[in-house]
Amino acid sequence: MSAPVVDVGVRRRAVRAQPRVPRPFAAAWKRLLSPLVIVVLWQIASSTGLLPERLLASPVKIVTTATDLIQTGVLPEAIVVSLQRAAIGFTLGALAGIGLALIAGLSRVGENTVDPLLQMLRALPLFGLIPLFILWFGIGETPKVALVALGVVFPLYLNTFAGIRGVDGKLGELAQVLRLRRSAMIAHIVLPGALPQTLVGLRQSLGVAWLALIVAEQINADAGLGYMINDAREFLRTDVIVVGLIVYAIFGLLTDSLVRLLERRALSWRQSFLSS
Repeated sequence: MSAPVVDVGVRRRAVRAQPRVPRPFAAAWKRLLSPLVIVVLWQIASSTGLLPERLLASPVKIVTTATDLIQTGVLPEAIVVSLQRAAIGFTLGALAGIGLALIAGLSRVGENTVDPLLQMLRALPLFGLIPLFILWFGIGETPKVALVALGVVFPLYLNTFAGIRGVDGKLGELAQVLRLRRSAMIAHIVLPGALPQTLVGLRQSLGVAWLALIVAEQINADAGLGYMINDAREFLRTDVIVVGLIVYAIFGLLTDSLVRLLERRALSWRQSFLSS
């Protein structure tokens, strides 16, 4: 019995039709290529004198300075102080933002009470409130934490409110048919339905939190990354300034990556739908 003859063209088309296995490491290297090119060009410009040291330190100098700051304990101590401010401010702002969104999103009375006030506050320049915060809270930790918290409130409030109002009304009718209590309806229908939009607000609020922290730590701080940057500015230490900014950027990327990981886990149903 002779073996069946398979058309070469059919085999080629079958191979092409097979889905390609994603290569995360290859994709990561592609994303790192352009930053690496920038760093190389930056170092060349510094080494040839095109970019003076007084304007911007070279990457090699920045790495050396970062190593020295770590060994002396200056950088770890500054990081701990800044992380404490960011964590406290973000926690307070997140609780306020989500809580106010629930009040406004679950009732018309709550919306008419809360939403106009928050929309008015949102229109104010965040950093323009610094003088008032200093008058109200002094120059200690409170105005710094308050500035971070206020920056976190608005993105979370807006996105969570939109997510609550975007929940399918038929699910509310189903809750009435099943005679669910209001607390059960919120826990099992409203919050899961608003979760995708809330996670978007969480990513935005984290970015605003780090931005607000950078500015807040310039206000009469005696510790933290902002104090380290401010002190370096007085002595024209661009290497120390860049080290502080890089640390801010790294923490911003790390927190955003954590939220994206949480999003992939919590919204796995949406991923499978999109990939189908």
